[in-house]
Amino acid sequence: MTVDEVEDLKRARGALARQRNAIAKRLGGIDVAPISMAEDLTRTLLAIEAVDRALVDAGQPHVDIGAAHDL
Repeated sequence: MTVDEVEDLKRARGALARQRNAIAKRLGGIDVAPISMAEDLTRTLLAIEAVDRALVDAGQPHVDIGAAHDL
């Protein structure tokens, strides 16, 4: 995988993470969340996992700086 392809994956992961956060925020603000929103969140999480696997396969695993900072 080229450097450009790895960077594309990293940008895609960032976009998916923002989507995950937006869905979670909307879900948190609803008393009774529709199943469709939970399904959207599930699909987004699966996509993030797929991108993470691709980054690992490329030898460039994603490291969550926020999680490492909390240790």
